[in-house]
Amino acid sequence: MEEVYKVLIAIGILALGIPIGNLLARFTKEELKHGKKYFSILIIASLVGAVVFLILGNDALLFGLLFIAIVTSMSLTKGKK
Repeated sequence: MEEVYKVLIAIGILALGIPIGNLLARFTKEELKHGKKYFSILIIASLVGAVVFLILGNDALLFGLLFIAIVTSMSLTKGKK
């Protein structure tokens, strides 16, 4: 039962990535224009790392990398507007 609570807390923290990404996009539009290529590389690397740590069973790194991917992708999508 403790594992279920850990996963629910991790999902809740991942959900916080959406408003955090929107907030960062609002304040860092200039950086997003110049670093778009690097942000895309960061998203891909985070997703690949998340899959690796899913296989290895390291939940902390898995959810950390997913959080990075969510925040970065939200920043990129909001920064386009």
